[in-house]
Amino acid sequence: MERVRGLSHLFMTIYLHNFSTFMVTPAITDVTMAAICPGRDECSSAIYLSGFQQAIVGLGSLVVMPLIGNLSDKHGRKALLTIPMVFTIFPLAILAYSRSRNFFYLYYVLRTLTAIFCEGSVHCLALAYVADNVPAGRRASAFGILSGIGSAAFVCGNLSTRFLSTPSTFQVATAVAVAALAYMRFFLPDSGVDDHPLTAPIVPKGKLDGACPDDDNTNKAQVFKKAPSLGDTVSLLRSSLTFLQAAIVAFFGNLADVGLHASMLYYLKAQFHFNKNQFADLMVISGIAGTISQLLIMPLLAPVIGEARLLSIGLFFNCAHMILYSVAWASWVPYAAAMFSVLFVFSHPCMRTIVSKQVGSCEQGKAQGCISGICQLANVVSPLIFSPLTALFLSDKAPFHFPGFSIMCIGFTSMIAFVQSVMMRVAPPTSDGRVSNCHSLA
Repeated sequence: MERVRGLSHLFMTIYLHNFSTFMVTPAITDVTMAAICPGRDECSSAIYLSGFQQAIVGLGSLVVMPLIGNLSDKHGRKALLTIPMVFTIFPLAILAYSRSRNFFYLYYVLRTLTAIFCEGSVHCLALAYVADNVPAGRRASAFGILSGIGSAAFVCGNLSTRFLSTPSTFQVATAVAVAALAYMRFFLPDSGVDDHPLTAPIVPKGKLDGACPDDDNTNKAQVFKKAPSLGDTVSLLRSSLTFLQAAIVAFFGNLADVGLHASMLYYLKAQFHFNKNQFADLMVISGIAGTISQLLIMPLLAPVIGEARLLSIGLFFNCAHMILYSVAWASWVPYAAAMFSVLFVFSHPCMRTIVSKQVGSCEQGKAQGCISGICQLANVVSPLIFSPLTALFLSDKAPFHFPGFSIMCIGFTSMIAFVQSVMMRVAPPTSDGRVSNCHSLA
């Protein structure tokens, strides 16, 4: 019962946090364009600036994300959740105060620095928290519900933006971010491997310096010595063929997703003159379809057809909806493409479930942090490739007229992840009977 209460408080924390971050997404493109290129619907400088920010954030997160996941294995999920949830508040507060050019650049710099700790870390730690409290056989459904909660926040946040002015959007987002932090600190019980030894770790302690220490008096130097090195990550990837294949899927899948999110809004603004309201409508449609799928359809299908097949289904329709965006011939086509989220939302929770079953409970933070770090590597590479491509084909200097060419290339990148998922052979989860407690390996 205590674990159920813990999960309910986690879900509320994630809902509030995601609500605050997602509700500014439809508005930030207009704010960026107004600050950098006022009165224009196409601006290469804005695209390059957004791409540069994403690359810097991805590079920093590549180092920070595995560290956060690893430290959460020792110090608990709640303590590490506090860091990104605090940092999330400050950039939102700046734009809540003013969206003039000077304040926008201040937001830009602070957002770039804080996102290194915030981008993806809340979700990574939430996944590890769920894995602490849910048996391996039920994790696919639990991860699907967690993603569904995020989708519900996505819908409600964007729906709120649709009916709020731009200043009010950032003010409400700031207030909700503060509420999320307060709720988490007051109500969320801590979770760690000491209380929930579910399975044996797949990687022996001799291979990973950071595997489940049993000395609670470790000093600060020893704590940071346990931060995962590149060699630790390589050892984890080599420990399981399934884990390695999942990492490849995560890289190319995230490479495509980040490229789409960084390019699509600028593409739609230039091609169909979309603004904050149309962006919000589009995201609400996608979010409602995804929420229904994750909360109702995925928990029913996952036990029947398995996470591997659901992963392939999700990646196939993810590729299809990106290609449909790229050839959009009318303003209604993006809305039709958004409905594909009923199926492509399967991919992320299924991939995370497959990963979680390949390691023991004392390595859930490390494993999820490793995958998140690989996703952040994709965050570095993606804008370096697709932001210049998007800016080129939306400008007058394009070698041929195809405004959605960069989106189509992103779809082909997603197809690589789909092909790899079809080739994946999922190994059985680690057995609970191997070792009853992580610390017995010390």
